[in-house]
Amino acid sequence: MNITTTGRNTSIRDAFKASLQKKLSKLDRFFDEDASAIVTVINEGGRETVEVTIKSGGMTFRAEKTSGDRLDSLDVVVDALFKQIVKNKTRLEKRLRKTAFEPGYDSDFIGSTESYEIVKSKRFQVKPMDVEEAILQMNLIGHSFFMFRNIEGGEICVVYKRNNGNYGLLEPED
Repeated sequence: MNITTTGRNTSIRDAFKASLQKKLSKLDRFFDEDASAIVTVINEGGRETVEVTIKSGGMTFRAEKTSGDRLDSLDVVVDALFKQIVKNKTRLEKRLRKTAFEPGYDSDFIGSTESYEIVKSKRFQVKPMDVEEAILQMNLIGHSFFMFRNIEGGEICVVYKRNNGNYGLLEPED
């Protein structure tokens, strides 16, 4: 797995990189060699946030944690990523490495399979608008996300409200 580390308002020491490499190597069995992990460490007011995004074969796994110590945050993030992968193992078995879920690997997590039930389905017209108008519409209806057709490129996009109060934009990739 190719690991890229970035530090915002902080420097990343070799000891942390070594620990990061060791912890993420536990996830190597799920991915092929083409997998890439992007790790961002953010220091804000004495709080350390560790964000890890793993991309492989068109799939994306992401987790983040904020705490007083970046190593504690890293532990929680790696556990969360492991649980995401195992929780969705039946869907992922087709795309992940063939030997990823062989017996003997953390059987307490692998035994849990959930079924998902859609309790509501909604259809609506997707209107062309710019990003600012989509954010206004989202705020008017009181939702935390809003789907729209971007007037610039014509593709379907989603704006969403982030935990920190800012906004995000999801755009399709070619």
